[in-house]
Amino acid sequence: MVKIRLRRTGKTKQPSYRIVVADSRSPRNGKFIETIGYYLPTRQPKVLEVNTDRARYWLGVGAQPTEVVVKLFQRRNILDEQGKVITEA
Repeated sequence: MVKIRLRRTGKTKQPSYRIVVADSRSPRNGKFIETIGYYLPTRQPKVLEVNTDRARYWLGVGAQPTEVVVKLFQRRNILDEQGKVITEA
């Protein structure tokens, strides 16, 4: 199964994350298929950048986002409150 999840980067106690599409069997920082964005939680305000077209594509072909990624996608209006993909109007 393909998952959309966070990949940790950055120094110790200064995390930054890449939002990646990866096989569910690969390790957290292991091999991935594509990078579709990044999240910087330590900056004020927090920085979240997502390629919405690619995120919608991967959700459309069956990739499953993790719980944290669902919350991040809801902030960017990619997913609605029920977790369904919002189509661009």
